[in-house]
Amino acid sequence: MPIIVMNIKTSIEAGEAEIVSTALREIGVGKRHVLSASIYKTSLDARKRERTREGIHLVSSVLLSLDSEYLERELSKKQNVKYFEELALSPAISSRKTDGRVVIAGFGPAGMFAGLILSEYGYKPIVLERGGSVDERIEKITEYWAGGEPDESTNVQFGEGGAGTFSDGKLTTRINDPLCRYVLQKFVEFGAPESILRIAKPHLGTDNLRGIVKNIRNRIIENGGEVRLHSELTGIESDGGRIVKAKTPSGDIETSALILAIGHSARDTFEMLLQNGIRLEPKPFSVGARIEHTQESVDRSLYGDYAGNPLLPKGEYQLSHRRPDGRACYTFCMCPGGLVVASACEKETIVTNGMSMYSRDGENANAAVVVSVTPDDFGHNPLDGVKFAHDIERKAYLISGDSRAPAMTLGDFLGNPAGRSVTPSYKPGVVDRDLNNLFPQSVIDVMKEGLTKFATQMDCFKDMGAVLTAPETRTSSPVRIPRDENMHAIGTENLIPCGEGPGYAGGIMSAAVDGIRAALEVMKSFAP
Repeated sequence: MPIIVMNIKTSIEAGEAEIVSTALREIGVGKRHVLSASIYKTSLDARKRERTREGIHLVSSVLLSLDSEYLERELSKKQNVKYFEELALSPAISSRKTDGRVVIAGFGPAGMFAGLILSEYGYKPIVLERGGSVDERIEKITEYWAGGEPDESTNVQFGEGGAGTFSDGKLTTRINDPLCRYVLQKFVEFGAPESILRIAKPHLGTDNLRGIVKNIRNRIIENGGEVRLHSELTGIESDGGRIVKAKTPSGDIETSALILAIGHSARDTFEMLLQNGIRLEPKPFSVGARIEHTQESVDRSLYGDYAGNPLLPKGEYQLSHRRPDGRACYTFCMCPGGLVVASACEKETIVTNGMSMYSRDGENANAAVVVSVTPDDFGHNPLDGVKFAHDIERKAYLISGDSRAPAMTLGDFLGNPAGRSVTPSYKPGVVDRDLNNLFPQSVIDVMKEGLTKFATQMDCFKDMGAVLTAPETRTSSPVRIPRDENMHAIGTENLIPCGEGPGYAGGIMSAAVDGIRAALEVMKSFAP
């Protein structure tokens, strides 16, 4: 069985041959024993660039197949060596026949992967997506970013690929699930660069995602499934604790199982579910603004004298500050070389988000700076968090006066007035407004604490001319649909909530993994 040799430190100039040789040297194995060798993962360590002999360096793991099982077994006992086990899906498929089709509501990462896996194992799922195709989304969003109103069904939040299609396409996650590598391999199969399998912080960029989601849609259809665009889940019909019909504008669908892969912005769907007796709970989420620096200043903050080296990736960061009372301010969804973009899906509201292409070659970097809020802040009824976020989005529109976003410099926000040192990238433009009037004081206070703390960690946050653009309200879902240990919604045996909207994921990777697990649960419970 192959082994992985971890924690191999080399210079940033090192190529694959040097990294492999270093790994072999560290475990004391000659090249004559190697059947195959490749880089498994590699990351950049710039944390102690001025204080260590290595300076900025690579940290890699190497996948080795050796000519002796005994040697592999003995090496696996070393601290920095482990066996490599390739994950292969082996679903348990039920023989329990039920009437109807498996219906999936939502074609974001969770819905895409649920539909893909089911279609590959003989099921013929029907995927419902309220928005249009990727190409339609580009057309509608371009009009919106030029100053128009958002289309309420086809926009940055809704449509083929989900909200992640118009983002940086980050494939990092905090979950430690073996299915993560399976998801990466599937992305490569459908058009992603193979490098995402090796990079510790892979990303796809919105340009790559657009083609990948089309390819996944086509595969589901080739396998006998259906992807119905412009087809929203408008209602459900239950009988004896089971969903028997999924309602759509074009008619009812007899349903054997319903996978709810709706996104965090499907607010009307949450209302419909609540009205139909499905249990929902409010959950914590976060609100704040986007901060925008020049990418050059971020690179200098991270790399120091190494900044500008073409071997280094675009600088990115993840910062956090937690109060003793548990309230936190943190950066989220950092987009190197990206844009701040309008992301509302309702008219006369303003929502911001970050987006970048695969090359990340834009002049600016941006990240959300957000503060956690809980039901104690906004209320304990199921949809109180939805209302809290919507009220901020509506207030931003009223403060601005049109589709431009309210913005101010970091210095102005912190009481240290300064002119802009960065040109805001927000489409369709910004207008100077006091963000202190946009959020509750509890959020403002913690955000200011966090931004002050971040300035002690990265020099770019000392720049009072950096720009804050608001509001960022779609960090995660404000509701959760409780489910049991088998992923079924409490009280409904064939309703499986998964992904971001129902409160079980936070990004492309975790949503995709949850979608796969939802599909596996359907297969375990119901026959094709």
